[in-house]
Amino acid sequence: MSADLFAQSLVDGLLMGGIYGLVAIGLTLIFGVMKVINFAQGALMMLGMYVTYWAFTLMGLNPYLSLPLSAIALFFVGAFIQRTVLSKMINAPEHNQLLVTLGIMLFIENLALVLWSPDFRSVEVNGLTQTLNVGSIGINMPKLIAFIFAIFLAVGLFWFLKQTMIGKAIRATSIDRQGASLVGIATNKINYITFGLGAALAAVAGSLITPFFYTSPTVGATFILKAFVVVVLGGLGNFIGALVGGLIIGVAEALGGAVLPGTLKELMTYIIFIAILLVRPNGLFGGKVR
Repeated sequence: MSADLFAQSLVDGLLMGGIYGLVAIGLTLIFGVMKVINFAQGALMMLGMYVTYWAFTLMGLNPYLSLPLSAIALFFVGAFIQRTVLSKMINAPEHNQLLVTLGIMLFIENLALVLWSPDFRSVEVNGLTQTLNVGSIGINMPKLIAFIFAIFLAVGLFWFLKQTMIGKAIRATSIDRQGASLVGIATNKINYITFGLGAALAAVAGSLITPFFYTSPTVGATFILKAFVVVVLGGLGNFIGALVGGLIIGVAEALGGAVLPGTLKELMTYIIFIAILLVRPNGLFGGKVR
């Protein structure tokens, strides 16, 4: 691999890794608080993409201006799912929770198929099709904007969890649900807020990639497997690990695409994933195995 190709692949991988990290942060937030593996995270991301697509198509709203709209809409969708379905499964075995979220994913995807057909749709924003050239490296502007938004949102969420009362209540519930309940924290409401936040993060990630990625009812499946890999790689329930894991997987995917045939480009991702887990079975930022 030439130095220029390596540098280009590294940049492309980092930019896409920020999006993977953002999706995975929502996933790991839900797991950290509720201990629920949310298989529907990709489908929620897809709904966020459709919010942005239809806001652009029907109202001419710039995709980046639709971020609050998709975040708020999916926050309430997530809270509704938690309130009506998952709250009844909170103490169920993990495999039952996984099957329920898989069922939610299939329901959302098939509902989208009925409402909007399986056609691929795209959003083209004037002025965002150019490439920023830095030496021999070309940087896709929509991907760069998405990466910057993703990093700012990750930092903002980190601040929210550390400094606000709701954030501290979320962290307390994550650490010790029974203890949090004893000191007056309404853990059921925290569950609604947490799942809503996780869904909102997925929606924002979807909205951010709409200018350079196709929108369809099955697009979430493209991201959910990578999100699980990222979460496990970084350490289940670890916020920083999800972001770092996303960057690692993004780079591995880009480098794999540069040196391997198209059908094998994912191979490098899983080689790195397996290699790290052989050394750190609980992930990069997970606790040590006793």
